[in-house]
Amino acid sequence: VQLQASGGGLVQAGGSLRLSCAVSGRTVSSYDMGWFRQAPGKEREIVASINWSGGRRYYADSVKGRFTISRDNAKNTVYLQMNSLKPEDTAVYYCASADLATMTYDYWGQGTLVTVSS
Repeated sequence: VQLQASGGGLVQAGGSLRLSCAVSGRTVSSYDMGWFRQAPGKEREIVASINWSGGRRYYADSVKGRFTISRDNAKNTVYLQMNSLKPEDTAVYYCASADLATMTYDYWGQGTLVTVSS
């Protein structure tokens, strides 16, 4: 199983970015998928997740109303649309896939850096 995250970059506050996570070796419509982030000096935190059926989404309070998680089953890709970005959103963003039997995220992408300037 491989997860390839992309789409990070430098953006001004108030701007938007869309992160992509292309998955191989596992079907995104059969597993819960999540986006996490880790800012310098801070612990990794979950940002958003989508369950295997697509019927349930979770968002951290800090991103509710600004970020949207979605997926394209045909492309086996998960997205994170990030709008109204703030400097505090600066972090390395990781996508991950959860094993439904253990409900733990067992495969991770390599991370993509998002930098939001003020």
